[in-house]
Amino acid sequence: MKKKVFLILFLIIILMANLSFASYSTVSMTVVEEPVCTIEIGDNSKFEKKLVEKNLTNKEVTLQLQVTNEEIADKLTGEAMIVIDNSRSMTDTVLGDTTRRDLVFESANTLVSNLLRDNTSLNVGIVSFSSNSDMSKEGTLEDAFLISGLSNDITTLTNSISNIETNGDKTDLDAGIKLATQQFTSNATNKYMIVLTDGVPNIAVNFDGNYYSDDVIAKTKQSLIDVTNSGIQLFTMLTGITDENYIPLGDKSYGQIISETFGSEDAPTAGNFYYISDDLIEDTITNTIYEDLIPTEKTFKDITIVDYFPQEIIDNFEFAYVTDPTSGNISAQVDTSNNSITWTISELPMGETATVQYKLKLKENFNSSIVDKILNTNEKVDISYTDPNGNSQEKTSDVTPKLKLTEPPAVLPAAGKTILIGFITVASILLVFSIIKLVILNRKMN
Repeated sequence: MKKKVFLILFLIIILMANLSFASYSTVSMTVVEEPVCTIEIGDNSKFEKKLVEKNLTNKEVTLQLQVTNEEIADKLTGEAMIVIDNSRSMTDTVLGDTTRRDLVFESANTLVSNLLRDNTSLNVGIVSFSSNSDMSKEGTLEDAFLISGLSNDITTLTNSISNIETNGDKTDLDAGIKLATQQFTSNATNKYMIVLTDGVPNIAVNFDGNYYSDDVIAKTKQSLIDVTNSGIQLFTMLTGITDENYIPLGDKSYGQIISETFGSEDAPTAGNFYYISDDLIEDTITNTIYEDLIPTEKTFKDITIVDYFPQEIIDNFEFAYVTDPTSGNISAQVDTSNNSITWTISELPMGETATVQYKLKLKENFNSSIVDKILNTNEKVDISYTDPNGNSQEKTSDVTPKLKLTEPPAVLPAAGKTILIGFITVASILLVFSIIKLVILNRKMN
């Protein structure tokens, strides 16, 4: 009797195991829908969640989360004056056969072209300065020259820069600043001044007659301060100094004159100060100053993306990352308290994209109740961030790719399959009854 019971039990276990195995091996997975979950952020930027790879043979799909900053920096508006040193030292050869004039003038032309390209909201003027060839006018406003009034015409401005003569013996930066300041109109909302010089000032308007004197330093420094006090954004580049310890006249070295007049890059007298070597002229004018001039880059900060999964996905699919996030940090595993992963990005500058991918693979011991159901791969996505204007934003979307599991038609007709299931159920009941009866019989015999 015992042998019969155990034989029946063994056969039922084998049958049920085979039925379970057959369920995973025969089930097929399809992608029913694969819409892209898109959440707009900013004017041109967005978050996307989408299905990027399907391996239906292995019953797995790969999904990608991606946030892209495609904002466009605003064009510079208002008025800008470029104040260029045209003293004779600008003709010094500094790089091979290239003169300092070549580097400064060509870079200034590039700056003008970049600022005005596709921009009708900015006007630019050009002033040069050195010292007047007429000694009687030295130390007057006539040490500076208006090369071009405010204009939006790139060709006019670049030709004007290229045609500047470099012939003055001395450097009256004070005159250049004062003349340039006079060119701004009263109704300009944004005003900028870009000073490009290759030497320390040695004369100033109405100076005491002593070159490199404290009076020259004080007057030039005050003009720099006056520029910013009048609401003009100042950008000053100084180059051409090869020996800070050199004392031209009096008792102050070039380094001391620079410090007392311009300050330092970290603590400038006024505005932005770039103290550079000649080999950095082009990069400083065309890149650094240009980038400092244009409005602040539109950066997204404190981005938090929370991706929620339905319970059916958590219970029946294995989750694994395919790639690490290209920026920020993400949950090491699914948070089972709310079935989610959280991705945080502290900062996403203009032009940058952050991406992460993960895979969902059907478990072998999946619950057969999900067969023939439409399965959402996620429940929703929440995103919060601080926009370029410093405002906190929150957005959400429940758009999701959808999966479906199906089985091929059973070999038995539907009725036969029902009978088979019924047989197994009845056999299981009989088995349990037989075991109970056997136990009772054994007790009686003992």
